[in-house]
Amino acid sequence: MSVSDAVSSSNDKPVVLECRDLGKCYDEGPQKLQVLQGVNLQIRRGERIAIVGSSGSGKSTLLNLLGGLDTPSSGAVLVHGEAISTLDEKRRSALRNRTLGFVYQFHHLLGEFSALENAAMPLLIRGEDVPTAAAASRAMLERVGLGARLQHKPAELSGGERQRVAIARALVAQPLCVLLDEPTGNLDRTTAETIHALMLELNRELETCFIVVTHDPLLAQRMDRVLHLRDGVLDVL
Repeated sequence: MSVSDAVSSSNDKPVVLECRDLGKCYDEGPQKLQVLQGVNLQIRRGERIAIVGSSGSGKSTLLNLLGGLDTPSSGAVLVHGEAISTLDEKRRSALRNRTLGFVYQFHHLLGEFSALENAAMPLLIRGEDVPTAAAASRAMLERVGLGARLQHKPAELSGGERQRVAIARALVAQPLCVLLDEPTGNLDRTTAETIHALMLELNRELETCFIVVTHDPLLAQRMDRVLHLRDGVLDVL
């Protein structure tokens, strides 16, 4: 397949996440701090996107807006054509649960629960029965290489294993898109490489979008597109 054929094939896939003239500012006393301005972006099914930029450039703010965890000052974020900010909190939470997964630099696992229980949480929150959620959680944990660690609690797992549980939790409900904020920032290079390879494998198998905020140039190079945030403006590298 030629480069032009690959681009055409990618453009044939549906848009799952979109920003339209997205802006975010915060009140800093008598002044307003403009963090993002005029961000326009379309992300199609199965795409891998890296967002890079200096500290304080607005990367995490953009990710929070994409995930419906924050509300824009202007413009809109659309998931499958539905503007997140127009929904009430109950419907917004349901949309996030149905379409989005999240992985952070710190895994945010619940210490009192096993790997199996942690990974099943999105399905349990959705209202799935326990056997169904447990079966899906087991299958996803096996896919990320943790089939022998199902009953271990976070404190009994290594840093890389905890991050793999977090990835399994993000993917267990088969979301359209997974948002990752420095997912390997606290891991050593060997473990980070393992997580990178796992992300690429799951992206190919599940056609889930991955949007990754990262300072890691090796991870950014493995994405389909690299977007640079500079002074609140998004550029394609």
